[in-house]
Amino acid sequence: MALELKRAAISDLLREHPCSIVRATILVVDMLAGHYARRGAALGLASVARKKLAWTFMLMTFGCSFAVQGCHSQKSKEGPTIEFTRVPPAAEGGPDKLDIIQGRVYGAHQNQNIILYVNTGKWLVQPLENEPITTVSADSTWVNSTHVGTEYAAILVEPGYHPLGVMESLPIPGGGVVAVARAEGSGAFVSKTIFFSGYEWRIRDAPSARGGGNKYASDNAWLDSTGAMHLRIAKAGDDWTCAEVTLTRSLGYGTYTFVVRDTSKLEAAAVFSMFTYDYAGANEYKREMNIEVTRWGDSADWGDPAAKNSQYVVQPYYLPENTFRFTLPWGLITHSLRWEPGRAVFRTVRGAGAGGKTGLVAEHEFTSGVPSHGVESARMNLYIARRAKSPLKNGAEVVVEKFEYLP
Repeated sequence: MALELKRAAISDLLREHPCSIVRATILVVDMLAGHYARRGAALGLASVARKKLAWTFMLMTFGCSFAVQGCHSQKSKEGPTIEFTRVPPAAEGGPDKLDIIQGRVYGAHQNQNIILYVNTGKWLVQPLENEPITTVSADSTWVNSTHVGTEYAAILVEPGYHPLGVMESLPIPGGGVVAVARAEGSGAFVSKTIFFSGYEWRIRDAPSARGGGNKYASDNAWLDSTGAMHLRIAKAGDDWTCAEVTLTRSLGYGTYTFVVRDTSKLEAAAVFSMFTYDYAGANEYKREMNIEVTRWGDSADWGDPAAKNSQYVVQPYYLPENTFRFTLPWGLITHSLRWEPGRAVFRTVRGAGAGGKTGLVAEHEFTSGVPSHGVESARMNLYIARRAKSPLKNGAEVVVEKFEYLP
């Protein structure tokens, strides 16, 4: 019994303090010497103690060398490191399929950046060869879009580093490369997807800062028997969860059309947005353009409680010329965005079609600040304006009957 207790004490010591293995060795030797000395005296086998003690010394010394080396490597590890917190699935590469990749760096210096690569037979810089930089945020995290492949890599680099667009193999640290990390595709889809209007959409289930901070749940987006997309804000304990879906491919310039059932009676704190967004955007506005239905929590904020419940936006919204607010009536509505180089034309009509002038609700053209095409994707979300003067009371649901894209 005493021997078993001492073994347990050694096990605890090694588990909690692996670098104390030298002290553990002394404890083991002392334990065995006393145990086998007594056993040898009783049986007349004193040589047993010497032989087993010798084996104990050799085994513990051998183990000690490995443990000390392991402790030394942990303590002496130098330089920044990269960690993946989200890795896309392993899939055949292609020019269309996009997913989200993200992670964190430890020990990075100011102005160092991440360069992403995907392996599709060769290592291709991501998300675009002409926009290869992934910025490291103040909290040391990073996130971007990537085309899918079998493996993914993140490289921490010094300012001014010029990455190759295509590589046969990954670089090693040195010459502007600070650290390199690679990961195989996850083997399973990280987020659920749904097929709507002939396109695959990724359903958000991670929190977002949009609206002042909201949680999302994949159960809040689904299709009904007619093929229409439902998005909802649902109660979850003492809080709410929201909905967002994102196209898994970038469509670029063209006309984006959304046919939506009545949204005119959404609570003031609810926000329904149809928009473009690009993690790889060259500035903080991320190629974002919005068609939004909301009163931002207080209809009086806009001076006309009954009318100003919708807007077109080319980000940043705080520039007066970048926002156009209008009255959204009751009933089925078709919203569209015609996006061309240097030009974005928004249009809203009654019913499920072009509408013509008789059905026209609103129309506005932006020619200033219109983003260029990158790897943006179309998105729809339904979320809460958390700073609303009139907090959400009853949840919300929006039904989108159809999405259409024309080049």
